[in-house]
Formats: sequence, C-alpha cells, structure tokens
Amino acid sequence: MTERKKIQIGTVHQALVTDAWRADVATLERGIREFPPSPGHANDYRVSMFELAGDPRLHVNVIHAHETKPVKGWAGSGVSPDGFVHNRLFAMGSTDQIVHDIRRMVFALRA
Repeated sequence: MTERKKIQIGTVHQALVTDAWRADVATLERGIREFPPSPGHANDYRVSMFELAGDPRLHVNVIHAHETKPVKGWAGSGVSPDGFVHNRLFAMGSTDQIVHDIRRMVFALRA
C-alpha cells in the first residue's frame, strides 16, 4: 500500500467560473462538511469542485492520501503530488444524489 503526504481531514475546495453551479455547490459543500467520521476509516480526503471554461459540467475530484478501491462512476485513480485522485463529471442530478456519490468515493475502502 502506497502512502502520500498527509491531507487535511475533510477539506472542501471550489473553483467556479460561472454561476451555473454556484447554488448547487454551496449545498454540496454543506453536505460534505456534515460527513461523519467513519469508525476504523482513515478519514483523510479533499474534495475539489470546479468548472472548466466552455464545459457546462461540474468536475469533482476526491483526493486521498492512500490508494482506494474503485468506485463505480469515478475515474482514476491518478497520482498527484497531493495523493490519489478520482474524478467524476456531473451534468445534472439532484444535490442529494451528487452528495451521495461523493460520499461513496470519500469513504471508499483502501486498496
């Protein structure tokens, strides 16, 4: 099992270039910040939500300090200086469903 540098527990970051996702991202951030610690789980992750110019989808990265098992719907893992990155694009959907999908990736089992 490979370890990367320590990530601050439960960090959420956003970088939006339009207002299209602004209200949804505010709701998602509240939901993510309410994730409870999972017993026996190293709760070291960072969630980054962002837009790219010309792309109407919301991009979500979940970065862990440790490798995780794959989660359906998420691409990765890629390796970055901050850890192991999984990415997913959201074109639409309820914020409840998006938070659920993010939670599944945040609490993915270690590889």
